[in-house]
Amino acid sequence: MVLHLIKLAVGVDDLAHMKKVQASRRKQRRQAPRSPHWVYTRNTPRRSEELLAGGSLYWVVRGVIRCRQELVGFEEDFDKEEAHKYCRIKVKRTIIPTAPRACRAFQGWRYFDPTDVPPDLSKGDTGDMPKEMADELKRLGLL
Repeated sequence: MVLHLIKLAVGVDDLAHMKKVQASRRKQRRQAPRSPHWVYTRNTPRRSEELLAGGSLYWVVRGVIRCRQELVGFEEDFDKEEAHKYCRIKVKRTIIPTAPRACRAFQGWRYFDPTDVPPDLSKGDTGDMPKEMADELKRLGLL
């Protein structure tokens, strides 16, 4: 069975900003051009076999699930300065936009059941709507 993860993209405004932030972090870490992107987290997922059987990391941007990145692997490591372990979640660099879906805030990451994931957007469909319209729908509890 395939399983997914969901995580908040803290401090990210939109998908374009996410791409810039991730590129900047890869450059700062001096990652090789073809290497997967790393996402750091404190806890290592225990259900890694299910996650690596075709799962993705879904990103919540400003309270809305907006995109996903395919999972590639996990690495545990230890920070000697901070004296704690952490996990490096490896994802493909390609950011795949999904149909927007509201999501409440939470800490860390969560397992995300395949029946709950939003569909990918088709090419040319941005999924974006005017800010005023989105604000009104949120105010009405529809988004």
